[in-house]
Amino acid sequence: MKNDLNNNARFIFLIKTVHIKHVSKTRPANTASHAKKIVPSAAFSTRVLKWFDQHGRKDLPWQQNINAYRVWVSEIMLQQTQVKTVIPYFEAFMQRFPTIQSLAKASQDDVLHHWSGLGYYSRARNLHKSAQQVCDIYSGDFPQSIEQLIELPGIGRSTAGAIAAIAFGEHCSILDGNVKRVLARHFAVEGWPGKSAVADHLWGYAEAHTPKQRVADYTQAMMDLGATLCTRSKPNCPECPVQQSCQALASNQIALYPGKKPKKVIPVKTTEMHIVVNTEGHVLLQKRPPTGIWASLWSLPEGELLHQQLQLDEGQRWPEIRHTFSHFHLDITPIQYRSNCDHTLMEPDQWLWYDLNQPAEVGLAAPVSKLIAKLKTS
Repeated sequence: MKNDLNNNARFIFLIKTVHIKHVSKTRPANTASHAKKIVPSAAFSTRVLKWFDQHGRKDLPWQQNINAYRVWVSEIMLQQTQVKTVIPYFEAFMQRFPTIQSLAKASQDDVLHHWSGLGYYSRARNLHKSAQQVCDIYSGDFPQSIEQLIELPGIGRSTAGAIAAIAFGEHCSILDGNVKRVLARHFAVEGWPGKSAVADHLWGYAEAHTPKQRVADYTQAMMDLGATLCTRSKPNCPECPVQQSCQALASNQIALYPGKKPKKVIPVKTTEMHIVVNTEGHVLLQKRPPTGIWASLWSLPEGELLHQQLQLDEGQRWPEIRHTFSHFHLDITPIQYRSNCDHTLMEPDQWLWYDLNQPAEVGLAAPVSKLIAKLKTS
């Protein structure tokens, strides 16, 4: 009997040991999504809205004559681009494409021309595709539901939320870069927001604190708060309407939030760009392929040139310039040639003699615009 009791005790001990080991293996890591329980506070949105009424921006171009089209274009332009940079582009874009129908009917070259200089040109191509889809599928009327908006090219969850909230007054939340920074600091959400677990946690706070009333004003207020007070460096905490409950400020650790993106070495690539000028002073441009960097934009030729066909001189090298993409540096060596070629070109849809005095309305890659500008003044 004693041996049986000992065996039973060992059996029970083994079960408990195995159970404990199993739990220890499956227990979730201490990530942001498990760090804190979200407790909504009406005081947060009340203070933000009160601040917005007194200090919020209300005279931006896209805040006038508000409709879904204008909100959408502004939101796309504002992705990774500052307001002061966007304003003149938005105004010119609206003048050229005042309605979604006019944008849908435009050529891609025309759209890219009016985007030249803003960068991230996939935004413009997706804008054009979305305009065509809205006209084809929804007869030119913007869909109001988040689900339908997200199905359009280039519209993600936050952009869809901004359109639905600002244009239609729907109870939707946003989480752009400015809002991520405000929420990460205020609620001390650890980790880089580019990680899905951290982003999910921030979305939880965004949705929990979006009020039922005045959702359009609150949406704009949160973007303004991040853009004007809760800035990346030197945030103006004394003027912040929610400073009293900000956890990062209370712990004097504002610089830790939001978490930084892990650093990685950015590779460097090199190329030569050929500035071929004919007898009329026009510059030879080549259309880029529809995929890859500068997709569908017009650029200076790279690689081998048909020297005999173009009747080129020996060429003159310009100082190297660097253009930086999000994932690599591109070091460009410009080489200027004089060409005795006539004005006629084979494949006019792929090649263009660009008139410096009467430039064609086509989209140019950013470094190409700079090199052409330098050529005009040389």
